[in-house]
Amino acid sequence: MRCPTNPHAVRAGGVVLGLCVLATVAGCASGPAASGSAASVPDDRAVTAERVLQVTSVHEATGMTLLEGPTFGEDGRLFLVDVTAPAGEPKVMSVDLDTREVDEVFTDDTGAYTSAQFGPVDGRLYLTDYAGGRVVSITPDGDDPRTVAEGRVKGRAMHPDDLAFDEAGNMFVTDSAYTPYPSGEPAGRVLRVDGGTGRVTVLADDQPNPNGISFDVGGDALWVSHLDANRIDRLVLDQDRKAVVSGHAAIQVDGGVAQTDSNAVDAAGNVYQGMHGRPEVRVYGPDGTHLTTVSVPAEDDGLQSATNIAIRPGTTDAYVTVSGPAGGFVYRFDALAEGTRQSNGG
Repeated sequence: MRCPTNPHAVRAGGVVLGLCVLATVAGCASGPAASGSAASVPDDRAVTAERVLQVTSVHEATGMTLLEGPTFGEDGRLFLVDVTAPAGEPKVMSVDLDTREVDEVFTDDTGAYTSAQFGPVDGRLYLTDYAGGRVVSITPDGDDPRTVAEGRVKGRAMHPDDLAFDEAGNMFVTDSAYTPYPSGEPAGRVLRVDGGTGRVTVLADDQPNPNGISFDVGGDALWVSHLDANRIDRLVLDQDRKAVVSGHAAIQVDGGVAQTDSNAVDAAGNVYQGMHGRPEVRVYGPDGTHLTTVSVPAEDDGLQSATNIAIRPGTTDAYVTVSGPAGGFVYRFDALAEGTRQSNGG
């Protein structure tokens, strides 16, 4: 679907969601999605992912499906969220990649969950609820839902999109806000949720719809991708990771019809940038060099996005969520380096 210039509400399973909830979170192509390999990448540097399985079909109630938030649990299951799943249908699922079995983990009446990551301290699965303006956590079995952060931050409700943890359990969240073109002022933010107190503070504001967020290899800076600017910023944090001491636009992505969505970082510091509007992943070195583009086979029609990536920690097995009118799928490719916590969800 096309991004609206104004938010128009649609009803999905009894929950009123603005189209911008579904569109700005997803990236939303501005026209028909392209498919196949990226023509701009030489053949010797292009990677074609292989389809693993179909997880979801288009929901009648919402008119779409959008898989996000791939993250591996300790038992090896790959957890996923379906952003547009209506009430009563699975919103969090787990996949056994050996048997190809898909199990429902969690659902509710109101949430639109856009990302998932396991907490490094308590092992719970943390979910960003874009529609509800909150972050919640559940057990790996989908029990004991708890609200971790919600409410207004500096006078404005949150729209949490993606998240990343530091080793101490502090959470860093992109707070999405659509930037109307051409004269709209950027209003997105990057937030920090204290792991001990739950206090939410603003690390960066006036951002052009931040989406993906991952720590670099050293853990002292964040890679933040901006949906409405097609760029990836590098935000350097202070020693306590409580403030941004410097930042700059680090990587400009030539997306064409596509926009920068979620990202991940491998053990070598490479940034895997998911795209919406084209089913591909752009891979950049930490110096900004475009290393390769991962795409789906040209014959796989009906796909519009490859929004999020998980690399199984300690391996180069990379999995990407791919969605469109054909349904929601998981694809696999070989990463350039091994996976770490920063390449496992968020």
